[in-house]
Amino acid sequence: MAGSNPQPYYTPTNKPTPNSSLWRRTNLVPLLFVAFLCSLSYSLGLWQNGGAATPTLSASIQCIPATNTPTPSSSAAALDFAAHHTATGGSAKATAYPSCDAKYSEYTPCEDAARSLRYERDRLIYRERHCPAEEERLKCRVPAPHGYKTPFKWPASRDLVWYANVPHKELTVEKAVQNWIRYDGDRFRFPGGGTMFPNGAGAYIDDIGKLIHLKDGSIRTALDTGCGVASWGAYLLSRNILAMSFAPRDTHEAQVQFALERGVPALIGVMASKRLPYPSRAFDMAHCSRCLIPWSQYGGVYLMEVDRVLRPGGYWILSGPPIRWRKYWRGWDRTREDLNAEQTAIENVAISLCWKKLVEKDDISIWQKPTNHLQCKANRKTAKNPPFCPTQDPDMAWYTNMETCVTPLPEVSDNQEIAGGELAKWPERLNLVPPRISRGTVEGVSPEDFQKDNTLWKRRMSYYKTVNNQLGQTGRYRNLLDMNANLGGFAAALVKDPVWVMNVVPAEAKVNTLGVVYERGLIGTYQNWCEAMSTYPRTYDLIHADSVFTLYKNRCEMEDILLEMDRILRPEGSVIFRDDVDILVKVKRIIDGLSWDSQIVDHEDGPLEREKLLFAVKLYWTSDQQGNSTS
Repeated sequence: MAGSNPQPYYTPTNKPTPNSSLWRRTNLVPLLFVAFLCSLSYSLGLWQNGGAATPTLSASIQCIPATNTPTPSSSAAALDFAAHHTATGGSAKATAYPSCDAKYSEYTPCEDAARSLRYERDRLIYRERHCPAEEERLKCRVPAPHGYKTPFKWPASRDLVWYANVPHKELTVEKAVQNWIRYDGDRFRFPGGGTMFPNGAGAYIDDIGKLIHLKDGSIRTALDTGCGVASWGAYLLSRNILAMSFAPRDTHEAQVQFALERGVPALIGVMASKRLPYPSRAFDMAHCSRCLIPWSQYGGVYLMEVDRVLRPGGYWILSGPPIRWRKYWRGWDRTREDLNAEQTAIENVAISLCWKKLVEKDDISIWQKPTNHLQCKANRKTAKNPPFCPTQDPDMAWYTNMETCVTPLPEVSDNQEIAGGELAKWPERLNLVPPRISRGTVEGVSPEDFQKDNTLWKRRMSYYKTVNNQLGQTGRYRNLLDMNANLGGFAAALVKDPVWVMNVVPAEAKVNTLGVVYERGLIGTYQNWCEAMSTYPRTYDLIHADSVFTLYKNRCEMEDILLEMDRILRPEGSVIFRDDVDILVKVKRIIDGLSWDSQIVDHEDGPLEREKLLFAVKLYWTSDQQGNSTS
């Protein structure tokens, strides 16, 4: 094993130690009775055989099994599922998956730079998701770089990242004067600076807090477009605001990778031709700090997309060009006329969306989306540009084209009503029935179903923590992924722990529940698990996969999903699978070939349930010092 791990690590599960004392487990009277029956049976056997003793009989029969020897009917702690639930078809022997070449240590399949060159540059389409064809997929394990170390624990990780984990110094040079990041020996330091907040992200957020309420719980979810190293999102966390940060994989090496290594939610993404992978009315606040997005171009389509994902009454914050151009125009190397025209165009698009400009103070401008569209629709009778979008599902956002139209809000009866229903403030909104459910717009999910799901996941989380006690240890995990989040119950059960959860609603799910997740004050994204996720290798400390392989049965290969999980899981990261036992046996066979340590355990309701749990840990391994992959 190359590299060094700075602290000792763990086993995946707590395996109960069998009690070695027979007398503690067995009552004496039944034991003597069983011995008497055995003796009587033996005597009858001798009588039937004319008194001739059979020398091998007594040696081959054990009336009382040995203390620690499980039998098919015993309830011993270590159950051998492979012996009794062998999957049909195929060998029981695990296929060993080789390590990839070390050059793939930061491989992001759907954002591969070489593949992107095949696509057009207009509107940055080449930077969108473009996933490899089946014959191009890697069937190997992506290595960690040599010297990879366990990340710093939160909250220290907000400010510190090991150099060996993200060995890129480009930003320390390119953004040196802006105080984004500093290289310090074997680590990077993040002072919290940014292009538009030279006094630090904390001071910048305080300035925003003087203009809108950030502390009363009315703002919980935020979107940071073109996030850099996500310092804005990192410093919002201490204010109980959860930001989804994104940036493209571009010339600024490893922006999103740095964000994730810091323990801050982020995805690789770009505003180009497709909708952002979030439902409508998801975010309480959206933000752009010199994010270089051409807001007024292409008919204002990018602001229309922000409008789609902003909740009624939500805020859009813009700092950087062209805001305050009268002061900065020389430093931005642009003409006054050009900057004035750009700001005027942005203001006009905002007016066409019926946004209200609340304030422009110093470097910050803030607009607010209306709480409903009654007045806006009345105005459209005379001014029809842009029109309201036709009846397309506003939550549909997986490979869905952006449109130059206004996404209509749900109907209201009067101008004081909040479209779609009023959200409670954080943290109350987490456990209250979300408006989408109380209004009956989520098919098959009633308020009673929501409350039952909430209770269920609290009980399941308690069980998880008894099997894997690392879940209860502060700082062991930080970045979590729920691959099939449903109503967000798994994340809600962990809300008091120092973790964040990326809640994924698969594009193939029968019911789209991601809007419910956001109404609860949680974050997430859409994803098709037959494809790679828009994130770097070694993103997550723990992955939860509830019925994922049942959902994707006959849709794509199980090994491809598991190889993707191996790519995005940190060395010594954990996985919790929930699924039918026959499916888990197949999963276990593949992850044995991935060199994961794993154990199948019973459902929390006992051994009679077909659904079982598989707990696994990815073992620590890296490239060697010469850059060759070794495991």
